[in-house]
Amino acid sequence: MTGASSNAEQLLRRLEWTVLRRLDGLLQGDYRTLLRGTGMDLADLREYQHHDDVRHIDWNVTARLSQPHVRVFTEDREMSAWFLLDLSPSMDFGSSEQKKRDVSTQFVAVLARALTRHGNRVGAMLYGSGADTVIPARGGRHHILHLLHTLQSRPDSSRQGATRLQDLLQSAASTVRRRSTIFVVSDFISEPGWEKPLGQLAQRHEVVAVRLLDPLELALPDLGLIPIRDVETGEQLMVDTHDPGFRQRFARIAAQREADLRQSLARAGVDALELSTDEDLVDTLMRFADLRKRRSRASGAAQGGGSLPTHLRHAA
Repeated sequence: MTGASSNAEQLLRRLEWTVLRRLDGLLQGDYRTLLRGTGMDLADLREYQHHDDVRHIDWNVTARLSQPHVRVFTEDREMSAWFLLDLSPSMDFGSSEQKKRDVSTQFVAVLARALTRHGNRVGAMLYGSGADTVIPARGGRHHILHLLHTLQSRPDSSRQGATRLQDLLQSAASTVRRRSTIFVVSDFISEPGWEKPLGQLAQRHEVVAVRLLDPLELALPDLGLIPIRDVETGEQLMVDTHDPGFRQRFARIAAQREADLRQSLARAGVDALELSTDEDLVDTLMRFADLRKRRSRASGAAQGGGSLPTHLRHAA
C-alpha cells in the first residue's frame, strides 16, 4: 500500500469511527434528511386520506376539484450524488490547524461513505486549472478510497489567476445527465458569472452549495502591521490591523459580500451548508439537517440560500 493510499485508508477509518458513527446515532440512518427531494418521481395523484402526509397535498389540484388530493411518489432506490470540488489556491487557506481544503476532504469522505453504505453511487469533478478531473459515479468503499487518494495525492495548486467557478458548473451540466444530488464544495471566491450556471444546474438536479470559510476571512484581529498575499493572484501588500478604521472597513466589505452572495444563492434556488475551519463537522451537518426538516414541514418545495465569506484580498 502506497503512502497516499495508506493516508486515505487512515482518514476514512478515523471518520467512520468518529464523525460517521455520531451521525448514524443522531440521524438514525435517515440520510435523506440531508438529501431532500432526491430520487423521488411523481407517479400519481389521489384523494387525501387521513393517514397521508399533509406536505404532499397538491393545492392547485385541490382548488380545482374542491377535494384534497395528494401527490404520490415512487422512490428511485439507487441514488447518485456528485461532488463538484473547488481546489483553487484560496482553498489552501486556513488560520488554524485546518485548511478549507482539509474540511472539504472530510466532508466528502463522510457523505460519500454514508451514501455508498446504503447502495448509492458517488462521483466527483475537480477544479484546479479548469475542470480537469472527472471521477465517474460508482459505489463501494474501494471507490471512496480511490476518491480520497486522488484528493490527498493532488498537490496544492500553484496556478495564479482568478477562479472561474462557472467552468466547473458548466462542465457538470454536460457531464451529469441523470438527475442527482450535486454538492458544490467551494469557498465561492470566484470571478462573477457562476450564478446563472448554478441556477441552471438546480433546475435539473438537487443542488447544495457547500461553502467553505475561515473566521479570518470575516473579521481581522488586532495583529499590528502584517503582510497579506492574495493566493489567487500572488499580489502582496502590508496592512496595519492595529488601525480600527481598517478593521471596520474589512468587516463592512465582508458583510456586503455576505449579503450579495446570499442573494445570488437564493436566486439560484439552492440550499447552503456552511463549513468553517474552526467548527465541528457533525454539529454543522446536524444544524443543516434540522434546517431541511423545518423547511420541509413548512413547505415541501421551499429552498433558500446562505451567506458566503469574504477573502483577505478584499481588505485593501
